[in-house]
Amino acid sequence: MGTGFENNSLIEKLPKEGVHCFPANESQIKNRRIITVILMVAFIALACVFMLIQNKQIIIAAVCGVGFLISLLVFIQTFLIAKFRVAIDYNEKKLVLRYRFSLIDIPFDTFDAREGEPDKAEEMLNNAVNKGSVTEYLVLDNVFDEACYQTSSKDLASKEDFSQLKKEALAIADAYGARNSEDAIKPNTDGRGNKDIGPTDLNDDDIGAIVDEVTEEHKDGK
Repeated sequence: MGTGFENNSLIEKLPKEGVHCFPANESQIKNRRIITVILMVAFIALACVFMLIQNKQIIIAAVCGVGFLISLLVFIQTFLIAKFRVAIDYNEKKLVLRYRFSLIDIPFDTFDAREGEPDKAEEMLNNAVNKGSVTEYLVLDNVFDEACYQTSSKDLASKEDFSQLKKEALAIADAYGARNSEDAIKPNTDGRGNKDIGPTDLNDDDIGAIVDEVTEEHKDGK
């Protein structure tokens, strides 16, 4: 059922069929696989050690087992996001987001897209680590739901993929006009609708320290 804010002339310009998939950044996938494999080996080795020593540490071994399972799940998830992190399904008229092991569907007639922005800590990290490159952000939103999802140009396989996703998402949002509904939860400068956003627990000094630490790690890794 439509919202009554559709622009039929703009809808006619959208593709009538097909599924456009936007996979995750390949370097992110590789890094996660390497890290999770290392962690899995470490956790399983520690679990064996704590189970084989004379005074067995069953609780610590169990914690290591949980760490192994979490690492395994993250490793498996890398194969899922390699297929797509975001997909636009013109056959079913919906946008599909992959969040962990869940698929989140947002029908076109309740969908909105707008440019996003990093939080303060992420902005400082970007400025410190990504010299000369600009990270773009895109908010993908179900206007009748308080939750919204943000992706960025560094999350997808290429800058071109991000630009194409942004182009198509904004075109869909303009065509279906769900953001204009009086029942929509309107975004504001602090977050979502009438949902209050509390102050961050980190002050400027804390954020600065984190940025310095990550910058040093980035330099060491070169």
